[in-house]
Amino acid sequence: MTKDVEMAARNGNGNGAFAGENFAYELPGGDADFDDDGKPRRTGTVWTASAHIITAVIGSGVLSLAWATAQLGWVVGPVTLMLFAAITYYTSGLLADCYRTGDPVTGKRNYTYMDAVASYLSGWQVWACGVFQYVNLVGTAIGYTITASISAAAINKANCYHKNGRAADCGVYDSMYMVVFGVVQIFFSQVPNFHDLWWLSILAAIMSFTYASIAVGLSLAQTISGPTGKTTLTGTEVGVDVDSAQKIWLAFQALGDIAFAYSYSMILIEIQDTVKSPPAENKTMKKATLLGVSTTTAFYMLCGCLGYAAFGNGAKGNILTGFGFYEPYWLIDFANVCIVVHLVGAYQVFCQPIFAAVETYAAARWPNAGFIVREHRVSAAGNNKRFGFSLNFFRLTWRTAFVVVSTVLAILMPFFNDILGFLGAIGFWPLTVYFPVEMYIRQRRIHKYTTRWVALQTLSFLCFLVSLAAAVASIEGVTESLKNYVPFKTKS
Repeated sequence: MTKDVEMAARNGNGNGAFAGENFAYELPGGDADFDDDGKPRRTGTVWTASAHIITAVIGSGVLSLAWATAQLGWVVGPVTLMLFAAITYYTSGLLADCYRTGDPVTGKRNYTYMDAVASYLSGWQVWACGVFQYVNLVGTAIGYTITASISAAAINKANCYHKNGRAADCGVYDSMYMVVFGVVQIFFSQVPNFHDLWWLSILAAIMSFTYASIAVGLSLAQTISGPTGKTTLTGTEVGVDVDSAQKIWLAFQALGDIAFAYSYSMILIEIQDTVKSPPAENKTMKKATLLGVSTTTAFYMLCGCLGYAAFGNGAKGNILTGFGFYEPYWLIDFANVCIVVHLVGAYQVFCQPIFAAVETYAAARWPNAGFIVREHRVSAAGNNKRFGFSLNFFRLTWRTAFVVVSTVLAILMPFFNDILGFLGAIGFWPLTVYFPVEMYIRQRRIHKYTTRWVALQTLSFLCFLVSLAAAVASIEGVTESLKNYVPFKTKS
């Protein structure tokens, strides 16, 4: 390998992410430190993959589930959570089988979601996948910036309410917190690749468990001690809580929020590319998916149902920052700190595929450009390599620019529930259902109009209708929110 191509292989994913092409590496005689594709040996396990999944799945979406359940009611709400969990688990298994083309153990690796689509499908579907995946990843980065700032602001508000009473004006501007979050992400974004983020994902997963548990505990305490809000089998009541049109829009938006809460398929292949073999990567990933989805579903059911039981049809859009809970204020502060720490890690889990895609494309397009491919070793303690880090000027420049742009966009559009619903809507059907189903049909050579083909296409079509309805409802919600919003001047 040339030095430049080797550098691209080590720092990126080693693939042409936008064109679906893979670099091929040949190492004379082989090397115990490298995998069959010439890249440094992968070391991921069921536990590290599960940590990545939990970090990606138990995110800001869990905080809106009490509100989503309130829009759907005691019957449809829990059933919808279980259906989305089942669909996500099933289609994730189909997608995991597509990591390698051909033989699941020795076939050609697909380093990214787009590579997998390019291996099984072709033409417009590859580019459509890229648009949906990367737009959703960018949108998630914006959504997490909004959520982290709201949680940081809630710490200040909780202390204010405790000191001055619940009637006090404790509204704060979120913009400053978004800027601080962006600065933190500029530093973390310099972590070269996904493989080096395992420790951040584990920390973030612990944080997500912590604040989800606090939300469940506070909801349970509120349900037992009271007072509790009014709940119904059908959720918010027409003529009492909302009018008929609002009921429909909010119900569809709730579906988008639930879809967002389960969204991680867009980075499944990238997570799988961190897993060691043997055992076969698809087997490890299916175990990790089962562990991750079942764990998150348990938390989701508890947060959604107990949150609804505690606050009824008046449940807040964000259970920990909407101030249904005021005391104990220190516990609410701690929960929101956990949210912020978790979202620092989750932001990176979703952004690393974007970073790798751009950088590997640039390295393939300009392999001799020193600004793009050259790594500069910076030592923090003289010549001691153990305390140094690698600096690449292209990585520093473009990743910083990405964080700045996503932060500015978050400042301009800080609508928590509407943004979550829209992201869930535009990402769920194509990335979680359509492409895995189509690749599975191609992989297994399922003939048209057979029972299995009809069942898979029916599942895909029904999920498309759900995504379409949720997207329209979320756009309507953003439109309504914009009527009363003034950039940089509206308090949360």
